[in-house]
Amino acid sequence: MPAPSSKTYDSQSVYSPATLAIYDTLVLRLSNPLVWRCPTGRILDLYNKHVTDAHLDVGVGTGWYMDHCRFPAPPRLALMDLNPNALAAAARRVERYAPSTHVADVLKPIEGHADTYGSIGVTYLLHCLAGDIRQKAVVFDHLIPLLAPGGTVFGATILAQGVPRSGAAQKLMGFYNKKGIFGNARDSLDDLRLALASRFNDVRVDTIGCVALFSAKSPSP
Repeated sequence: MPAPSSKTYDSQSVYSPATLAIYDTLVLRLSNPLVWRCPTGRILDLYNKHVTDAHLDVGVGTGWYMDHCRFPAPPRLALMDLNPNALAAAARRVERYAPSTHVADVLKPIEGHADTYGSIGVTYLLHCLAGDIRQKAVVFDHLIPLLAPGGTVFGATILAQGVPRSGAAQKLMGFYNKKGIFGNARDSLDDLRLALASRFNDVRVDTIGCVALFSAKSPSP
C-alpha cells in the first residue's frame, strides 16, 4: 500500500506559536462541542479512564488533556510529536511532571526509544495525516513496541465517513482538507475498527458526533 504523501506534513506547519496560543479556544471550546458535536469533556473522560502513571502522549497539541486529566500517581510522562513548537508548549504546560520530549515521525519506525508505557494517547493525530485509515494505521504498528504488556492505546479522531456530520462539520472539514490541515476525507469508522481489531485486543470504539473515541489493549505475544 502506498505511503502517505508529503501532504502528511502540511498540517505540522499550522502549529506555530501563534496558532497554539488560540488552539484551546478554537478547537477545545468551540469546534469540539459546536462543530464536531463531541464536547471536550468526553475526550477528557477517556484520558481519566485509561491514563496510567507511565504515559506517552503522541500528537500533543497544547498539552491540555495531560494538564487536566487525573493520573493515578505522579507520572513518568513522555511527549512525542513531529512539531517542536507543540512539544515545547505542551512541555511547559505540564512542567510539574518533568516530561521527556521526543521529536519523532510516527509514520516511520521509532528508533532509539527503549522505554515502554502503560498507556499511549493518540488524540487528534490520525485525522491530520494524509491517506486513509488503512494507510496511516501504520502509526499503531510503530507504537506497539512502546506499549507495555497489558497496556492501553487510546485516543480520538475526527471521521468523514460512517458518522453523522452536520452541515457545519462538512464545510469545516472540507476547508481543512483543502488547506492540508486535515487529511481525513476518506477516513471511515469501519476502517478504524478494522485497523484496531487487526492489531490489538479488547478494542472499543465509540462515536460522539463525528468523533471516534477508541481504546485497545496491547496485542498478545
